Amino acid sequence: MSGFGLVASPVLAGAPIVRDGLLRLDSARREASWAAAQVVVTDDRGRFPVDQADGPPRLRTYAAAGIAAAPPPDALLLGEADGVVYWGMQAPASASASAPSAADSGGDDPVHWLDLFTAGADFPAVHAALAATATALLNWHGRARFCARDGSPTHATNGGWARKCEAEQHEEYPRTDPAVICLVHDGADRVLLARQRVWPVGRFSVLAGFVEAGESLEACVAREMAEEVGVAVRDIGYLGSQTWPFPRSLMIGFQAVADPEAPLRLDDDEIVEAQWVTLDELRPALARTAWPAVGTTADGQLHLPGRLSIARTMIDAWALARTASGVPAQPHPRDSNS
Repeated sequence: MSGFGLVASPVLAGAPIVRDGLLRLDSARREASWAAAQVVVTDDRGRFPVDQADGPPRLRTYAAAGIAAAPPPDALLLGEADGVVYWGMQAPASASASAPSAADSGGDDPVHWLDLFTAGADFPAVHAALAATATALLNWHGRARFCARDGSPTHATNGGWARKCEAEQHEEYPRTDPAVICLVHDGADRVLLARQRVWPVGRFSVLAGFVEAGESLEACVAREMAEEVGVAVRDIGYLGSQTWPFPRSLMIGFQAVADPEAPLRLDDDEIVEAQWVTLDELRPALARTAWPAVGTTADGQLHLPGRLSIARTMIDAWALARTASGVPAQPHPRDSNS
C-alpha cells in the first residue's frame, strides 16, 4: 500500500448550507427573509443551546420573529438549508449564565449549553455547518472592530459578511488562515504521530502548520514536516479539507511518505514527542472515543484526536486502507523520539 483516500467527509467539511452572496447584498430581501427564519444562538464562551432529550444532540434554534421584528444590527446571515433561512446571534451573557452546562444533569429542560468541541461531532450535518459558520463569523467580528488601514472603528454590513470603517468606508471581509495537516506514513504499516507541548501525555495526532506568505500548499507540507520532526517527505498528495473556526483556520489535509529509519529531530518549541506507530499499535487507540482532558493524569495509553477533527478522519482512512490492502507487516525496530 502507498497512497490512500478519505472514505468519509470530515465532520466540518459538509457545509450543506446555501451561501447566498446576492442575498447578503440585498437589504430588502434580507429583511423579508427574517419573518420565517430561524436563529442560531451562541454565548460569549462559544457555546450553543443543545437539545439532548432524545437521540444525538441537536442545536435548538429560535423563531426570528419571536426575537425582533427585523434583523438586529448584530445578526449574522448564516445561510439556507432545506428551505429555511438561518441567522446567528450572540446572546447576552446572562442568557446562558444560569443555564445547564456540559457538566450539569437533571432538571426538566433538556437543553444544555455546549461548545462545538464538545457536541459538534454528533450534530446533524446541517447543525454542524451552522455552528461552525456562526463560530467563525463571530470570532472574526470580535477581532475586526477597528480598520487595519486607518484604525477607525468598523461596523458590520452585508448580513455580517463584511465590515466597513467609519473614516474611509474601507471594506473588510472574514479572514481565513490556511493550514496544512499531513499524515506521514511509510508506504506500508507505520504512521508518524506527534504530541504538542501543550497536550497531555498520551495525546498524539498528525502534524500540521500554517501556510506562510508566498508559499504553496505542497511546499508548506515539506517545510512543516522538516521543521517539526526533521523528516523529508515525498509523494505529497491531497486528501480533503475542513473549516476549523478556532479562531479562523481552514485545515487542508495531505498525505506523504517518509523513511521510518531516518532519525527524528524535534522542534522543541512545539513538539515534545514523536513516534512511528504500527497499525496493530494504533487499533486500541482507534477504539477509544475521547482525548484525555488537559490536566488529567496519563493512563499510559495512546490517545487520538476526536471525530470533530480532520486529523481523525485521515487516521481512520489510513487504517482502513492499510487493513484492506493485505500487505503483511514486516518486522522492524521501534523508531521513536521523546
